[in-house]
Amino acid sequence: MSGYSLFRIVTLTRSITNNAATSLCRTSTLNRTQTCGYAKKVAAKGKSKGMMKEEVKGPEVCKDPIRLTSYAVGANILKQGEDPQLKPNDQYPEWLFQLNLGEPKKLQELDPDGWKYWKRLRKENIWRFNKIHKGKKM
Repeated sequence: MSGYSLFRIVTLTRSITNNAATSLCRTSTLNRTQTCGYAKKVAAKGKSKGMMKEEVKGPEVCKDPIRLTSYAVGANILKQGEDPQLKPNDQYPEWLFQLNLGEPKKLQELDPDGWKYWKRLRKENIWRFNKIHKGKKM
């Protein structure tokens, strides 16, 4: 039914005027009620005067020193089960204890023949380029 009425409106406007620009304007004003059906805005939760703001609570922090030294607390991502128990140091590979857990090494501290040096150099050049061109339009 709506397709038939739309076709009928277009043919009526073409027959009324010979100018194409006027007919387009008339059809757009006649069809405005069909195309401008905007959705209602959803009210935001917690923004009204009488509602209390909900606080987000994080996970519980384990403070038991015995459990912290004997289990890898937080390593279990499943809902069921326990955290894995820690093994003695001789059962872990050597590279695990050689990992750099502090700040990353500076460019001057790295060997220029290694791939880490060139990766760090490229990263610093990208940072410098972004700092220079910050706020400029391309």
